[in-house]
Amino acid sequence: MLPPEGPGRLGLPLESERVNSATLDIDRMSSLEIAQAMNAEDAKVAGAVEKALPQVGQAIDRIAARMRRGGRMIYVGAGTSGRLGALDAAECPPTFNVSPDMIVSCIAGGTFAWTEAVEDAEDRADLGASDMVALGLGPQDAVVGIAASGQTPYVLGAMSRAQACGALTIGVACNANTPLERLSEIAITPIVGPEVVTGSTRLKAGTAQKMVLNMLSTGVMILLGKTYGNLMVDVRATNTKLQRRAVDIVSSATGLDDNAAERLLAESQGEIKTAIVAHLASISLDEARRRLRASQGIVRAALDTPP
Repeated sequence: MLPPEGPGRLGLPLESERVNSATLDIDRMSSLEIAQAMNAEDAKVAGAVEKALPQVGQAIDRIAARMRRGGRMIYVGAGTSGRLGALDAAECPPTFNVSPDMIVSCIAGGTFAWTEAVEDAEDRADLGASDMVALGLGPQDAVVGIAASGQTPYVLGAMSRAQACGALTIGVACNANTPLERLSEIAITPIVGPEVVTGSTRLKAGTAQKMVLNMLSTGVMILLGKTYGNLMVDVRATNTKLQRRAVDIVSSATGLDDNAAERLLAESQGEIKTAIVAHLASISLDEARRRLRASQGIVRAALDTPP
């Protein structure tokens, strides 16, 4: 059963919907003054996200634990929130060489809503629930509901269904004490305050949400061994730029010059991790692969494996 919708805490208007006193005369400002006003408001976002970092860290740990057991991270949102989830999910396969099935996005209105507004779809809690059913949601999955207001029916329907399936529920909202928070085991609520243009939550709220999603996906991938130091050792080299980056990564990790790094990478059949472990541990490529399998793909663990 969905919690009732309504205003924010104590019956007051939602923080994200309030009128911003700093921009009451924004239509009288010069172009530079508009940019300065927006920049001043944007400067508040990182501080708001900072206050939510304990919850972000907890979410990273719990999502990673589920993904190690074969679970998925599933973003659910409508409008800007849904598009931010879709963007983050789409960028993980090439960056971290994970299957598109591991980090999934659902947006109210379907893929058409990635580029066109489908405003009425967000009012359908049943659509959110049915999208979760279509994914075959299970207890190893983690569902991240994204809604600036914390009240979007599509997201609430999805989260309610996720709860019923035993999935981990994480809410990302820019208001406190909302229905989304009550449906979330972990509530991440960066309170960024009223927008430059009243109610336009694609602005500060959208920026805060993107920062949080970046942290969630990147943090989880790091825990799953997708980096060595801060190097993207699982990057998928699908174009010239990424092939060059793969050589640079091997060179940075091993200290080899570019030519030697390129030869090693070729001998490793393009496997960046294999190349790094083989060189740093002075072992064969086959032994490097064996160590990486044993360490679940974590380079540091593979390097620490006794001979």
